[in-house]
Amino acid sequence: MKILSWFFVIVGFFGLLGVRMLEDKIFYDPFLEYFHKADQSAAFPEFVWGKLIIHYIFRFFLNLFFSCVIIHFLFKNKEWTMQGAVLIAIVFLITFPIYLFCIYNRFEIGYLFSFYMRRFVIQPLILLLVVPLFYYRKQMLTRSNDF
Repeated sequence: MKILSWFFVIVGFFGLLGVRMLEDKIFYDPFLEYFHKADQSAAFPEFVWGKLIIHYIFRFFLNLFFSCVIIHFLFKNKEWTMQGAVLIAIVFLITFPIYLFCIYNRFEIGYLFSFYMRRFVIQPLILLLVVPLFYYRKQMLTRSNDF
């Protein structure tokens, strides 16, 4: 059964990788090219608000799904999987409106600030914090059960 769990962790990882690699093909995001140029003097892209928001939310749910697959099959604890999903969702609910505000103000709040807010919206960065957190938690529970 351990092999099957690792298989699903790898599937989750490749799912996240696929979302990242196919981002320009499956998501509407005119800011991809804008930030890839890394040129603050580049022209602010034209976009459609509704379409942009729907695609960011769709991308969030794909990232959330694959992140939950990774968390669940690493720790095999439904409660921790839900806690991970809630933590990821909370960060998204905080950063997404901030990023939309940055777009509304045409990144006048700061190019780098907007760039990093976008990172939290489109990438599953919180997974990099949640996995070590739950691993530490698992180690602490194991140690407390040994005594």
